[in-house]
Amino acid sequence: MKIGLYFGTFNPIHVGHLIIANHMVEYSDLDEIWMIVTPQSPFKKKKSLLDNIHRFALVDIATEKYRKIKPSDIEFKLTQPNYTVHTLAHISDTFPDKEFSLIMGEDNLKSFHKWKNYETILEHHHLYVYPRISEGKGATQFDNHHKIHKVDAPIVQISSTMIRNGIKDKKNIQPLLSKNVWQYIDEMNFYKK
Repeated sequence: MKIGLYFGTFNPIHVGHLIIANHMVEYSDLDEIWMIVTPQSPFKKKKSLLDNIHRFALVDIATEKYRKIKPSDIEFKLTQPNYTVHTLAHISDTFPDKEFSLIMGEDNLKSFHKWKNYETILEHHHLYVYPRISEGKGATQFDNHHKIHKVDAPIVQISSTMIRNGIKDKKNIQPLLSKNVWQYIDEMNFYKK
């Protein structure tokens, strides 16, 4: 079974994440997508991050109607900061009968050469890359790499930051979230301050 690992803080998960995950599982050779909720990224500050339990709950309820998309809290149990190379080694050891690939945006591919042990990741795993509108030079060093697959997915211009700011500014952001995700956020008064 081929599993695509879609890492993110999902702070909060929004329809853009679901569009990308669903497109990847329906229009590639991946059998499932696991949404890996990351407790802390080495590249992001933790200031506006909801508690792990709430972000995982949001991913869980957002994906409950998607048979091929699963939430995962596997990184919660690993040493922090979590580096993708360590998570991949752990998950591959834990599920030796599955083949794991990474899902990332084109913007992340540009900086992939800065990731801890990126060569090891490419040696053992495929990358599925979805398009993003971004400035700057593309990742030419990875052009035509046999383990990097650019998927013609929809370009989604929604960000969790935009949603958090919209909630704080009392904007109606409901169309950008699954109904049950919006209800959870609203009931818990998240992102209002």
